[in-house]
Amino acid sequence: MNDVVYNIIHFVITFLFALFFLMTAASLLVYSERKVQAFMQDRWGPLHYGPQGILLAIIDPMKLLLKEDIKPTATDNVVFRMAPMVFFAPVIAAFVVLPFSPFLTTSALATGIIYYVALSSIDVIGVFMAGWGSNNKYALIGGLRSTAQMISYELPLVLSLVGAVMITSVLSPGCAGTNPNLSQCGIGSISFSEVVAAQMRPASPWLWLVLLQPLGLLVYYICGLAETNRTPFDLPEAESELVAGYLTEYSGLRWAMFFLGEYGNMTIVSAVGTALFLGGWSGPGAAIAFWTGALGSFWGQVVFNIIGLFWFVAKMLVLLLLFQWIRATLPRLRADQLMRFAWLYLIPLTLFNIVLTGGLLLIPVSIPLRLGFVAASNWLLTILMISTLRKVTGVTSFGKVPRWIRARARATAPGAPPTAVPQPSGRELAGTRR
Repeated sequence: MNDVVYNIIHFVITFLFALFFLMTAASLLVYSERKVQAFMQDRWGPLHYGPQGILLAIIDPMKLLLKEDIKPTATDNVVFRMAPMVFFAPVIAAFVVLPFSPFLTTSALATGIIYYVALSSIDVIGVFMAGWGSNNKYALIGGLRSTAQMISYELPLVLSLVGAVMITSVLSPGCAGTNPNLSQCGIGSISFSEVVAAQMRPASPWLWLVLLQPLGLLVYYICGLAETNRTPFDLPEAESELVAGYLTEYSGLRWAMFFLGEYGNMTIVSAVGTALFLGGWSGPGAAIAFWTGALGSFWGQVVFNIIGLFWFVAKMLVLLLLFQWIRATLPRLRADQLMRFAWLYLIPLTLFNIVLTGGLLLIPVSIPLRLGFVAASNWLLTILMISTLRKVTGVTSFGKVPRWIRARARATAPGAPPTAVPQPSGRELAGTRR
């Protein structure tokens, strides 16, 4: 077959699969989230429409399509109408390069990680346009909050991926043997397919990067929660103070595009985490050499891609379930806690991880020993991060408040022994007023 025709067919199949998967995944995720939240809160959840309410996954999109599209008269018409498209377009574009299987990805794009990072930053523009174009103070504040949050957490999200890219410089297939391919070995790959291939080496098929960079996966997933405005980072849509944030003035299909984009971004975050840290499509039975020999070249590749797609989606579902689990578990952060966590904790931590990983990979010892040093140091950092999270970030019920306020709260708590209630000094009162 002509290479040009093959590339066109490859792109069309990949694009149609990504579009179909996005629409289906968003509808099923809405239903799944209702069921999961109900189970965790001891409720029934969707029940009446179809078996266990499964038909709601079809009814909800139809309801949104049939709703009246209301637009306030005082809005900035062009900005207001363009915002949902600017927010939703990068979601579809990013799906095309996600490596669901060796065939279902655009193999010609060797800079998939950079492409994904670039597209994920365009969502910020759509959110800001929605807040600004609505000409509503609640929508504007919600849009500004979300913009600041997404920009802040974009930095540690990108930095958390650098460690995984650096490790591929010694794990690439070209690095094996006594005569390594210098065009691949020693240079970290930014291609999704090559990163997955580095985790499927015949000598170590289960050496997923989460074993070497658990801190990278943890920080990436936390930043993914913030990028998608999910709990505990759903401050832009705080219904107690902002009604619905930058979505206040939207309805019908335009609101559905924002809603669909949020669940699409959840899927993208889970897919990228699966590809870079959880081995991608690797799993039992996902060996192309076996299926090619057993069923012939063509049908062997078909079976291999189906099995690879199954393992990739299964790993994605685990990360998506964590999205829903966290929503039912953690409370919402305050604005100061949210920004402090990104700038004063996650960014220094990821920068230190990059320096440490790079230094350990340069030690002149064997590759397995270097990877062992990287894994041990990264697991130690992960344990330290989890154990010191509350103390370092101040994410507590009181947060960063003066000591005399905390002492007074303890002294006046029910059941506390009678003690003198501490009084603030003039200097402390001045600091509180500032």
